[in-house]
Amino acid sequence: MSLVLAALLGLALGSIPFGLLLTRAAGLGDVRRIGSGNIGATNVLRTGRKDLAAATLLLDGGKGAAAVLLAGWWLGPIAAPVAGVAAVVGHMFTPWLGFAGGKGVATGLGVLIGAAWPAGLAACATWLAVAAVARISSLSALVAFAAAPFYALALADRRSAAAAAAIAALVYVRHAGNIRRLLAGTEPRIGEGR
Repeated sequence: MSLVLAALLGLALGSIPFGLLLTRAAGLGDVRRIGSGNIGATNVLRTGRKDLAAATLLLDGGKGAAAVLLAGWWLGPIAAPVAGVAAVVGHMFTPWLGFAGGKGVATGLGVLIGAAWPAGLAACATWLAVAAVARISSLSALVAFAAAPFYALALADRRSAAAAAAIAALVYVRHAGNIRRLLAGTEPRIGEGR
């Protein structure tokens, strides 16, 4: 029962579409109608509002971390990673948006920080390093999440590593189109359009 409650908690927190809420509140309309149509920070950045993109990044990461920390405190350590993975699922398949949503990068990194902060920070550092060199957000995310289970195994425990692997699999599935564009050499760089 505690695992079911953890999953419900994670889904509820993960499903809050901060990117959409912030852009609407700022009078920019529906962020799903620009760029990639995504509700995450990278697409919010395409509105030209760096402040809103940063807020989306922090809030999406925060809901992932909150899911892990609340479930761990309320339901115990076994429930925490379940809530974290569920938060990523909730972000990707938001019921309020017809089960569409984001790609889970910020929420997934937030989960990793909440579950095993050294591994989460290592994954964030990997994202930043790849982004600094390649200037491609999707490539940065794919490399960071490929490394995340190994960081968690080395710096935390098997439970965190299993959650990191599950999140990485979800992120890779949601980035299928990006992977095709990366292979074709047509994936946009950070700051460009779609």
